[in-house]
Amino acid sequence: MTIESLSMAKAINLGLRRAMTENSRVLLMGEDIGPLGGVFRVTEGLHAEFGGDRVLDTPLAESGIIGTAIGLAMAGYRPVCEIQFDGFIYPGFDQITSQLAKLTSRHGGSMTFPVVIRVPYGGHIGAVEHHQESPEAYFAHTAGLRSVTPATPHDAYWMIQEAIASNDPVMFFEPKSRYWPKGDVDDAASGFPLHASRVVREGADITLLGYGPMVNVLLAAADIAAQEGTSAEVVDLRSLSPIDYEPVLASVRKTGRLIVAQEAPGFVSIGSEIAATVTERAFYSLEAPVIRVAGFDTPFPPAKLESAYLPDADRVLEAVDRAMAY
Repeated sequence: MTIESLSMAKAINLGLRRAMTENSRVLLMGEDIGPLGGVFRVTEGLHAEFGGDRVLDTPLAESGIIGTAIGLAMAGYRPVCEIQFDGFIYPGFDQITSQLAKLTSRHGGSMTFPVVIRVPYGGHIGAVEHHQESPEAYFAHTAGLRSVTPATPHDAYWMIQEAIASNDPVMFFEPKSRYWPKGDVDDAASGFPLHASRVVREGADITLLGYGPMVNVLLAAADIAAQEGTSAEVVDLRSLSPIDYEPVLASVRKTGRLIVAQEAPGFVSIGSEIAATVTERAFYSLEAPVIRVAGFDTPFPPAKLESAYLPDADRVLEAVDRAMAY
């Protein structure tokens, strides 16, 4: 067993390296991912190690990247596509939702399409338009796709390998704001299946649920709430489709209150789906309405305004106060 302190970017890099070492049919595709190592350096060193036949620099054509990956999957490969920034995914949207998501069903399950699409997403990096968005709800809504997002380097290391091993297409959302902070990575044991949600902080009075970039915000809010006498339990969703509801429902049945937080706009969102499902399945355990904390229902703003747009610990704590008032 080896435990290292790694950034998420490095953890994903090592996860990709391990998957490529163990399976020669795994290959990487994307814009500037070769000698440059990607704009976030997630694929740094892999081109030198595995060569240009397995780490492919592609043209600036997301539809072409996904379409080529589909053909490679049909030929027995396991392509991992990088979308350089979240806002660049829309030119490939048709290939993902109209083709990739439907091909297994179209072939009656006789063929598999093990394509992983890596998507750096979310805010807090001060980027310009089309470089900071949260498009995850589009893909979680689309039948035939799996969607996951890690919140820690340890999860990132293992989840990218589990995504590559899946025979279904997987949307792998990587929170840009969490690329650089370090955390312990145990390369001997993952601890959780790819689609399992998990409690990351025990509490008794209220449940705070989030995913990806919001988990760290919720933990910070829970620390402040504890100082004010409220015991908050924090749940990391990890998988956006399918959603593992049992740990969520168990937590809500214990605390009686739920805050769902996300950077994405709140209207017709993953948070909306969770709020509805928890209300349906744990109604008699709720002592307050499920409250959503989200980005505003506007396009992502310029960098100087992102701190006002993105939910922070203060906005979560305001929701906690409202829930605890019931």
